[in-house]
Amino acid sequence: MKAAGDNAVVTRKYKLSKGTYGRGIMKSSSAKGTAKYIVAPVARFDQKNEMFKRAGWDPLFLDARQRFYGVHYPQNKNGYRHEDLAFEEAGWYIERAFAHGNVIHNSGMYSWDTKLEKRRLVPPDLKLDIKDAAKISGHIKKVAIFFGASQVGICNLDRRWIYSHSFHVYTLEHEELEVPEECKYAIVLLFEMDYKLTKTSPTWLAAGATGRAYSEMPVTTSMLSQFIRGLGYKAIPSGNDTGLSIPMAIDAGLGELGRNGLLITKKFGPRVRIAKVLTDLPLVPDEPIEFGVTEFCLKCRKCAEFCPGQAIIHGERTTEPHNICNARGELKWPVNAEKCFSFWVRNEGSCTNCIRVCPFNKSAGWFHEAVRWLVENAPWLDTFLVKMDDWLGYGKKVNANKYWTG
Repeated sequence: MKAAGDNAVVTRKYKLSKGTYGRGIMKSSSAKGTAKYIVAPVARFDQKNEMFKRAGWDPLFLDARQRFYGVHYPQNKNGYRHEDLAFEEAGWYIERAFAHGNVIHNSGMYSWDTKLEKRRLVPPDLKLDIKDAAKISGHIKKVAIFFGASQVGICNLDRRWIYSHSFHVYTLEHEELEVPEECKYAIVLLFEMDYKLTKTSPTWLAAGATGRAYSEMPVTTSMLSQFIRGLGYKAIPSGNDTGLSIPMAIDAGLGELGRNGLLITKKFGPRVRIAKVLTDLPLVPDEPIEFGVTEFCLKCRKCAEFCPGQAIIHGERTTEPHNICNARGELKWPVNAEKCFSFWVRNEGSCTNCIRVCPFNKSAGWFHEAVRWLVENAPWLDTFLVKMDDWLGYGKKVNANKYWTG
């Protein structure tokens, strides 16, 4: 539920025992998915207030926008040399040249309609009669994985997570946004970012790893959408456009919300990017999951400690926003996107330090699977596990030159 948002001091505190969340707000212990984070009415978020969009219209950030989106020049230090800059640009190429998911919805590879007018193998008026929604849900997941997704989940589309308005990065057009009423499901797709390159954050190499995931997203979602259209149903592919990805991923059973404002998954931790396909194809939603993330994040503050912009709070969760970049009505660790973006500007590139140092960010292996089991089933060990993560040297920045010389 992160929106990448002043220096307001967080003062409201919440107790997590006995279901009490402060000032008389009570949460049922049986609440699942995004419902467990919602403590007040939630209005649809205006995309204009997301930090990267806000930089296009807010006078406070216009200079920062020009610096961040302007031409960058190689530097004489590891991770910021000519080849590193070229690597980052190449990673982002598909998204920036053809997809446009970070620009506006319903554009490029994220078009809401098929691009095939003359060469269609499936008759446009042919519609598959769905008698078994569970079976077709399995087909959808199999196709999504085949086309490139790392993980897939399905949820009922909660329209609170659709942007109230869209905002075009270049034209600055600000318009009401509505998704067809018949689209009642969201297929949420995760794309793993490279583990080794992420460990070089905040270098341009790590930014290239992020870019590659964003370039993979439109390829997979556009092909999956075309598969659904071939079955005779609507499909709306979406990257960062159209709606908030993290809440949908939580509702689709793909993870929980972490202190760093990111989706924490069982398999990859926060080292994923998220896309979705909205559809009227009858599907069976997945159950939301819990595996101890909130409890662990309460004791682990590594992302807050290692955030170069100090954009992540050290204290307990709150409903108090930092500024307009944070949605209201949710109990969470709000990220100060103004501070986050300001560091990105100084760094002349993105930063994934909060992903790099997260103890959930691990490669595959029996040892890490065992630790994840302990986080889920033995929360009294959380503090020890955080210390063990430090002792074993996880989360340390890796010299970017190792990628080129290794």
